[in-house]
Amino acid sequence: MKQYRMLALVAGLAAGSAHAGGAGMPMQQGMLNVNGAQIHYVSEGTGTPILLLHGYPLSGELFARNRDALTAAGYRVITIDHRGYGQSVAPAGDPGSLSTYAKDALGVLDQLNIPKAIIGGMSMGGPITFELWRTAPQRFLGMILIDTIANPAGVVEQHLWKGMAQKASTFGPQSLAPELLKDMLTGDTRLHRMADAMFLTNIVKQASVAGDVAGATVLATRPDSVPTLKTITVPTLILEGVEDTVYPPEFSVKLQQNIAGSTLVLIPGAAHAAIFEKADIANAAILKWARAHDLH
Repeated sequence: MKQYRMLALVAGLAAGSAHAGGAGMPMQQGMLNVNGAQIHYVSEGTGTPILLLHGYPLSGELFARNRDALTAAGYRVITIDHRGYGQSVAPAGDPGSLSTYAKDALGVLDQLNIPKAIIGGMSMGGPITFELWRTAPQRFLGMILIDTIANPAGVVEQHLWKGMAQKASTFGPQSLAPELLKDMLTGDTRLHRMADAMFLTNIVKQASVAGDVAGATVLATRPDSVPTLKTITVPTLILEGVEDTVYPPEFSVKLQQNIAGSTLVLIPGAAHAAIFEKADIANAAILKWARAHDLH
């Protein structure tokens, strides 16, 4: 097996990003008319742009704990709600697809006059990031892959996502929260940091039924992006919760093995929503990686 690099995760790593230093940083948010949809975005800070794409069935608020630390270090953090999620609204005729999600992200960058950015995706945001790379590699300064996968969905996973779509259609978006929270957060977090579970639950409830169905379909039918990995030429950081049961660490190791020069950081005590559950460690890892590659 090809040797991979892993940044040491020690208590001191997070010290530089533990404070909410983004207070006073320029922030703008609102709705943009993109490809027929109303896309909600938040942009905070100045400097090198970082566009972060959320997973299923969440919103840009997944990254609420990342904005301040990254903006305080001199970055501009842009988050969006994919159409049908959070505050974004999709037209009835186009609730969402892999291509549409990618075009929406590019449309937001265009309207914010951002020619290039570090682009990162969590879970479903990973396949969207790969689609963005295939269609517009010139827009990337770097890439961040967070608890995600390049492989297509196997038979069991396809049926899992189809079940999610059926449950959302029958019982509403809020019904997905119990199905997802057990994988998003570790048992320890769910027991002792119940506010974290409630925060993610409230995000899940914001999605539309059409959005839930569209996203589940994207995950069930996503293309094989493993061949894409060999084509990635920008600095790439892979963040992975050690306790992730949706896309376990083995998949992130495979990402690292196939993306030349990429860096893998395993985050202990974190599950699928590692970027939220262990935000201090994730923030410190992003900053260390970005500085190492002069992405500033």
